[in-house]
Amino acid sequence: MSAQVLSHRVTAFYHADYQGGSSEQRETSGTVENVICTLKNQFQDKTPNVLQVASQQLANILLQDLPQILRRVGKNTLTVCVIPRAKVNYSSNQRLFNTTVSNVVNRLAYFHNGTNYIIRHTDTRTTHMNRSGYGGEGEMPYPGITKDTCTISDEVRGKDILLIDDLYTKTVNIDEDAIQALFDKGANSVVFYSVGKTVSK
Repeated sequence: MSAQVLSHRVTAFYHADYQGGSSEQRETSGTVENVICTLKNQFQDKTPNVLQVASQQLANILLQDLPQILRRVGKNTLTVCVIPRAKVNYSSNQRLFNTTVSNVVNRLAYFHNGTNYIIRHTDTRTTHMNRSGYGGEGEMPYPGITKDTCTISDEVRGKDILLIDDLYTKTVNIDEDAIQALFDKGANSVVFYSVGKTVSK
């Protein structure tokens, strides 16, 4: 992760590579590309059944990966936070990534649910949609954008945080900025995990 944004070394994990340009992968049920794009539900065109299947596939991934992460980092417990979506007014069927993470964390021992500890209050630009003209209102990522556009709960102070995002892209620095914001808010440590990691072109 980018050392230009972070003041601490951070351990990071991801489930699988994400092929951003592959429409075939996005349309193939069970791939990380399909799970991530389906749960974003950008145009609210996904049926409830399709959303339910993708949510269950994400849950299966998290149930597999999160206990392994806990063992690898050697912490007794981790408090799970989630990178919020770019827009304030997404509907509940566009927030299913966060909802699924929350539901999984509630099922796992040694994990605390902090999925509502980072709340977006100001829109930012949707980076993955920006080139196609659907980025919407708000700023592109810059150092400090998390603090400027989100409320971070005081509950993170002194906690060992597992920060989760659906997709990590090295050149964007959204995740690094959120990690630094958590440290600045008093988090004891932050481990990062994303379901997909964009393959560099």
